[in-house]
Amino acid sequence: MSDQGQGRFFAVGIGPGDPELITIKAARVIGEADVVAFHAGVRKQSHARRIASDLIPADVIEEELRYPVTTGTTDHPGGYVGALAAFYDECDDRITAHLEAGRTVVLLAEGDPLFYGSSMYLVDRMKARFATEVVPGIPAFAAATAGLGQPLVRQTDVLTVLAGTLPEPELARRLADTDGAIIMKLGRTFPAVRSALAQAGRLEGAMYVERASMPEERWQPVVDVDPESVPYFSLIVVPGDSRAVPTATRMRAVWDQTASSSAPAVRLGTKPQPSELLVVGLGPGPADWLTPEAAEALATVDHVVGYAPYVNRVPQRAGLQRHASGNTVELDRARFALDLALGGERVAVVSGGDAGVFGMASAVYEAAVDERYAAVPVRVLPGVSAIQAVAARAGAPIGADFAVLSLSDRLKPWPVIERRLRAIAEADLVLGIYNPASRSRRDQVVAAQKLLLEHRSPDTVVIVGRDVGREEESVEVTTLAALDADAIDMKCLLLVGASSTRVTTGGAVWTPRWVE
Repeated sequence: MSDQGQGRFFAVGIGPGDPELITIKAARVIGEADVVAFHAGVRKQSHARRIASDLIPADVIEEELRYPVTTGTTDHPGGYVGALAAFYDECDDRITAHLEAGRTVVLLAEGDPLFYGSSMYLVDRMKARFATEVVPGIPAFAAATAGLGQPLVRQTDVLTVLAGTLPEPELARRLADTDGAIIMKLGRTFPAVRSALAQAGRLEGAMYVERASMPEERWQPVVDVDPESVPYFSLIVVPGDSRAVPTATRMRAVWDQTASSSAPAVRLGTKPQPSELLVVGLGPGPADWLTPEAAEALATVDHVVGYAPYVNRVPQRAGLQRHASGNTVELDRARFALDLALGGERVAVVSGGDAGVFGMASAVYEAAVDERYAAVPVRVLPGVSAIQAVAARAGAPIGADFAVLSLSDRLKPWPVIERRLRAIAEADLVLGIYNPASRSRRDQVVAAQKLLLEHRSPDTVVIVGRDVGREEESVEVTTLAALDADAIDMKCLLLVGASSTRVTTGGAVWTPRWVE
């Protein structure tokens, strides 16, 4: 028993199933416990207790924490979430009573306590009130890969751990973007997981492991697994070596060569003729705003190149290779795509909104000036632009003459932006402002507001569109004087009205086509 006024709480990882994989520290802590708690499934014996049974002292108090529901239905008024919340409240009460009595409580956790473990919820509750320690354990995927005897990742390979409960398109995308992967939480999700592996081109080489390190352990290629036979205690290992040509490695090699204008073109394809390079506008976000032409093009290419958030919006399918990069390497990205097309690969460079409006189209043409790419035809496929989306949500603010300007000074000096802002203000044009602010660039929107107020009425209508077309969408109608510059960021697009821009009694904004 603890010699302090309150007991200590331990969440102890006991490994994947083989009792010999329990750590020395975990064994010691269990042997010194006053109370041993463990979870158990509905109408099932506790796997955790079975694994650690030989270490549990004979005189210890045992607390079985039996789930009221796992994947089945429940008559709890709060549904599944409510039933589980009530269950953890009860567990909290039972364990708290022991800790307040000064007892040392050990909660057994299969694998590692903080790796997809139920024990983490009680750790969250206890650590604020009692002395709490987590004893790590060997996770199931470590035992699985050891059993396979195959390296999971090497050197600079990226390992991604995924839940099989993710939506199938999201799972496929993430599998395509990584070198090695572990997929947990199978059971009923297995058919969708196998489909996602196929879409990502990672099915071949993926291995299924069931009950890793236990006497009944079995493993086989995922393609050979009967979906009806998959239990919860199973996972999938996708070794990094199964990826024939790691996208990240190939992209780095191409970028290293294209960084020098004197470097020879990299020809990755085997087709004798260069392919047409497509530059595709994806629209502001919703799938409904992707044009049929763009969707058809994306369904035919073998490579998608672009800024990571835009590449992530392209559905994964078998054979599609994704090449995502950061937000300030447009020319490198364009050269990489041009090199692929030069080698005969079918490639699409993607942009949000319209690729020709502050998008990748201009960067591709800038890179294509190099005579190495003279044989690569480039075709731009238009998309719904952000300014169109915001304007449509607000009404018809760009129904007459308007101008569009980016406040980013990364590619042009601020005095140029100021001069253009002043000219637009003096011309009394509706103004669409892209890239108004970022985390490191807060002064420009304030300066722009001040400059515009020198030429426009404080009552000039301003529309602030944020994440238009997405779940977080908001559209605010305010005035130039009342605009809160501190609340503006890169997710916003601003529309500053002309003197003729009006607001209806219902709140819609429109600009007459005629000028008085």
